[in-house]
This record gives sequence, structure tokens and C-alpha cells, in this order.
Amino acid sequence: MERSPGSWNKNILDYLLEKNRIKSRDGAEVTWCHAVNSKSKLNEAIQSEAHMIEADVLLRESKGPIMAHPPETDSDITLQEWLNDVSSCEKGIKLDFKCCKVNTQKSLTNTFPDESKEDQSTEAVLPSLQILAAMKATVKQPVWINADILPGPGGKAKAVDAKEFIRTVMLYFPDVTLSLGWTTGWNPGQDNEGYSWEMVQEMEKICKGLSQPVTFPVRAALLRQSWPQFQWLLKTADRFSLTVWAGKDDTYPVEDLLFIRDNSEKCRIYYDLFEPQNSQFKRAID
Repeated sequence: MERSPGSWNKNILDYLLEKNRIKSRDGAEVTWCHAVNSKSKLNEAIQSEAHMIEADVLLRESKGPIMAHPPETDSDITLQEWLNDVSSCEKGIKLDFKCCKVNTQKSLTNTFPDESKEDQSTEAVLPSLQILAAMKATVKQPVWINADILPGPGGKAKAVDAKEFIRTVMLYFPDVTLSLGWTTGWNPGQDNEGYSWEMVQEMEKICKGLSQPVTFPVRAALLRQSWPQFQWLLKTADRFSLTVWAGKDDTYPVEDLLFIRDNSEKCRIYYDLFEPQNSQFKRAID
């Protein structure tokens, strides 16, 4: 297995400090552009002050890997084109792999994932990593590879096959940061269960044999009630971190985020949030 080139495997905080983009090793300083799945959004993200560009990869038979988030199944930009453009900026990359492939051969169902095979959850991964590997000389920023590999609280989406996903990534990039999460759901006005001990311990079991950094995407609205589980998880390995994220319509008190921050190492918690919570959180910690 080849080591990852350049800065691909560098800690994003160290990379941004070297580029004078942040002031300290504090995950709260890192800012994000979400769902950058079109040419126009990518151009905006490149020109923005954001430190990380996050995009979603699907496999479309006629185009190969494209940038799209279900239920969208087409895009005006392929992964190859996306990487060509993003390589010009000094921002980290997070590629999120979804559990579906689009089959353009079905004339009446072009807009729906093809479920004709038993498990297509990792079909986009191999061709995408091959494209990425071919761009070693041009893509020089940190790369995170993301997938939801386990069912989580309220999760209805199908999880990506954990064993095959990790095996494929390790084949090409044994030291890039893996971002491994749970499928989740959240409903307003209801009691939403958090991450159980069983869910978190199963993730630790999968990741304890790995050697590279792993960040765990955790839903902000469900994190506070599950903090004992994640505090335990972080203590099991120094190379583990959390990326706290939120659905666009999720509601949760900023105090939950402040509690997490006060009870963890600042360099091990990232915050990928929507407004208004993002600004409220940043004001509270200034």
C-alpha cells in the first residue's frame, strides 16, 4: 500500500495553521461549505473563506462518479472535474459516499437509484479512489473519505458496507482520514433517542484495528444525551475525533455544544453546522 502523497494525510488543523488560515489547534475554527455538488457551488466554495469543502459522490453509469446527493441523481460536474477545480485552492476536501448507484439504462426510472443488485453500497468508491489516486500530483490538500457504515438512532437510510468500504479505502490510501458515521433520523416535537452504547461500541470494534485518523460524524441534536458514550469512544484512541453536524431543520440548544466543548479537547471536535446555531455558537466561545 502506497503512502498518501503530500498533505493528504496531514491533520487538517496542522495544515491550516501552516497556511496561516487559523490561529490555533481548535476544531471550532474550521469552517465548512456543505453539499458542494455543482459547478456554481464549487466556484462559490473555492472563492469563500471556508476551510473545508464537503461534497457527495454517486456513481452514474454513463458518467462514472458524479457529485450529487440523493434524491438528486444527476449533476453538471463529475468527480474528475470537481477535483481538477478544487486542487487550485488550499482547502481540505471531504468526499461523502452514498449508498446507491444511478442506472441510466432504465428509461422509465432514470431518476431513481438502481436496486437490482443485492448490495451496491460501495460501487462508487473504487472508481472514485482510482480517479483520486491518478491526481496525486495535483490534489495536495488533506482528504477525508466519509460514509455512514452503521445504522444509528432513527436511521432509515441503508448503511454503506463497512468492511468493503474500509478495505477499498485502505487499498489506495492507508493513511488518509476516515470519516465513519451512523445513519440517523431526527423528528421535531418528538423524543428522539440518542446513540446507544451498542452503536458506539460496534463502531469502536470496527475502528480499533485501523492505524489512520478517524473522525466520527455525530448529529448535534442527539449528541448531548449520548455524551458518555462518545467521551468513552474518544478515550479509546488519540487518533479519534468527532465532527458535530446538523440537519438543516434540526433544533438543539447551543448550550449542548458548549457542554461538549467544555468536556473535550478542542483539537478533537469539529463543528459542521448550519445557521443560526453556527453563529450563536461562535459568539458564545469568542
